[in-house]
Amino acid sequence: MNSINTENKNNTVIILDYGSQYSKLIARRVRECNIYSEIINPNESYEALKNKNIMGIILSGGPSGINDIESPKIPNWLYDFDVPILGICYGLQAIIYDQGGKVSSEQNPEYGNSSINIINSSDKLFKDCDENFNVWMSHGDSVTSMPDGYELLASTESCKYAAVKSDNIYGIQFHPEVVHTENGSKIIRNFVYEICNIPPDWTSENFIVNTVNKIRNQVGTNKVLCAISGGVDSSVTAALINQSIGQNLVCLFVNNGLLRKNEHTEVVAKFKEANINVEYLDATEIFLSKLANISDPEEKRKIIGNTFIEVFESFKKNYDDIKYLAQGTLYPDVIESATNDSLNASKIKTHHNVGGLPSEMNFKLVEPLRNLFKDEVRVIGRELGLPKFLVDRQPFPGPGLAIRIMGEITFPKLELLREADWILMDEIKNNDLYDKLWQSFAVLLNTQTVGVMGDHRTYEYTIAIRAVNSEDAMTADWAKLPYEVLDSISSRITNEVHGINRVVYDITSKPPGTIEWE
Repeated sequence: MNSINTENKNNTVIILDYGSQYSKLIARRVRECNIYSEIINPNESYEALKNKNIMGIILSGGPSGINDIESPKIPNWLYDFDVPILGICYGLQAIIYDQGGKVSSEQNPEYGNSSINIINSSDKLFKDCDENFNVWMSHGDSVTSMPDGYELLASTESCKYAAVKSDNIYGIQFHPEVVHTENGSKIIRNFVYEICNIPPDWTSENFIVNTVNKIRNQVGTNKVLCAISGGVDSSVTAALINQSIGQNLVCLFVNNGLLRKNEHTEVVAKFKEANINVEYLDATEIFLSKLANISDPEEKRKIIGNTFIEVFESFKKNYDDIKYLAQGTLYPDVIESATNDSLNASKIKTHHNVGGLPSEMNFKLVEPLRNLFKDEVRVIGRELGLPKFLVDRQPFPGPGLAIRIMGEITFPKLELLREADWILMDEIKNNDLYDKLWQSFAVLLNTQTVGVMGDHRTYEYTIAIRAVNSEDAMTADWAKLPYEVLDSISSRITNEVHGINRVVYDITSKPPGTIEWE
């Protein structure tokens, strides 16, 4: 878990982000130990960090070669905190290079599973680990010579210096943060508990108390407009702000015309059950007019993001003291949009509530969940006592069905997709699969195919079914739905939705695909 961007005095592990795709996963593994963690750019200044209660430092992997002149190096303040340090992959190489050892590409690169042999099993880092186990490797360069004072802890067949240490400085060439590494979570726990001696006191209860206070300090006596979608992110955001400022919270549910069947009536009703008042605004015509003839997914997202802000600012005119806009932005949104919070990341797609926002707004943002993963948000929601419908609801993207219609968005296409998606969810729920899946939905392809119905030729649209299992949306596996369920979904869609004559099932995991199609 994490909190809004105000100073904190939690016992903290900072992760120096050298551009690894796994940097946020490292932070997640630390948080699973009930220890607060933050992602830090290696270029951050000592002055910006000195007031944090830093008790451990982890250096992430990264795509650079440490011997390259322009590659990121160790910050000059790294050792000033006098706390245990763990370098992972590139992080190990950066430490070794900085202290006079050698790193080169002379040895064979390792990608994928490798068997590691623990040479010093008595070291705290490998407490309760087997002497041999599989680890996940992803590196071209390797350490070829250790600096004076370093001890070898573990090796693989291709990598002699797979784990090393010097006093309270550790380095490992493999990735303990990924599920492919056996004992990986145990190694992270050993580092933060046994080596850093950090107590596991960062809990959901503490997060709620601290975040409520921080929101109150940030907002003061001003009102906050909270954009409600009915998903767990905005719901938890609203509940936290409601606890913090009460009547100064104004919740607004905007129907952008891109919602699923019956969604706006169901969501508003559920919020009333949770004793959170929500105002409703139908902006269907505004959104659809701006999206007319738009096919590019990035352009769709930016138009939707900008239009939401226009609608919010128009609504704000009814209130003189609304100064803040609250959003349920999460870590994956920030990562995939490659904003300033993730300078080394490659842009995957713009999220309408992050990179899709206009550069200038008449709002200040309140984003208490910005550094949380989805499963962490659900824990907070349960702690706050939100209804199961809101807490356990499958994710639904802010741009809605706009990114589930390939190509141009039209009202007839929206109606086709709404009906197909409703049938899919009906079958998923009827077969007790809803709570077992991370996400399940229908996509309307920009493809028409030949079919035959009642001896007549048809030339109609294709629906793709997407269902995945995941823990945090950073990675996902396609769900192995029972054939009889797929058969029922396909049969019902092609028979009940006039305009659809073909159904296909997406069996792509993330990576290489993303969960959404656009």
